[in-house]
Amino acid sequence: MYTNNRTVVITGASSGIGFALAEAYLKRGFNVVGNARTQDRLKSAAAKLGNPDKFLLVEGDIADPATAKKLFERAIAKFGKVDVLVNNAGIFNAKPFTQYTSDDLDNLVNTNLKGFVYATQAAASHMSARKQGHIISITASIAAQPNVNVPATLPILIKGGINHATKALALELAADNVKVTAVAPGIVDTPLYTPDMHDFLKTLQPAGRIGTTKEIVDAVLYLSDAEFTTGVVLPVDGGMSAGKW
Repeated sequence: MYTNNRTVVITGASSGIGFALAEAYLKRGFNVVGNARTQDRLKSAAAKLGNPDKFLLVEGDIADPATAKKLFERAIAKFGKVDVLVNNAGIFNAKPFTQYTSDDLDNLVNTNLKGFVYATQAAASHMSARKQGHIISITASIAAQPNVNVPATLPILIKGGINHATKALALELAADNVKVTAVAPGIVDTPLYTPDMHDFLKTLQPAGRIGTTKEIVDAVLYLSDAEFTTGVVLPVDGGMSAGKW
């Protein structure tokens, strides 16, 4: 059992921002507990990372409370504690409001909302007992500044709620020395977007370009090291949430 290193739990760790986070935390010497829906996806990610001993694979649907429980039980059994949780797993579905189906709603609630709630509950219980820890959620810049060119009311409803929940929970857990923050990305170059979409996507951010996973990772790493920062939602979006342009 490792007891002298910091441990991070990352949901949605097999690709995109989650994979980049796992890679960055491993380079910093962290023990990394990565979650994805299937063991095959996690094994593929581990192989790309060189199958490091400090990368613990925990498969399961993060919308299932049993998965959150398993994540923390296995992390604590192997590494002794969890210092940071990154709620990264999420989906985005942009369409006119009247076109959302019941399946769309269920998928968004399951991954984006339940995935946040159950993992965060497990983290809050563990970290409050230890009087130390940091919970960081990946939300969305568009939740703070909607855009008529990207109709996305249901994702905005959930991600915007998590932005506010971040502040409320930061106050609730402050006495236990548990920090709660969020990073709100703009449009980032991940497998979510195909190359043919990039020219249009660049027009949605004042910076005139798409963000990189490294820029999101850098923000998360900053927050996970910050000892006097809690209750903030940090936009990393090329100015997208600053207002109308």
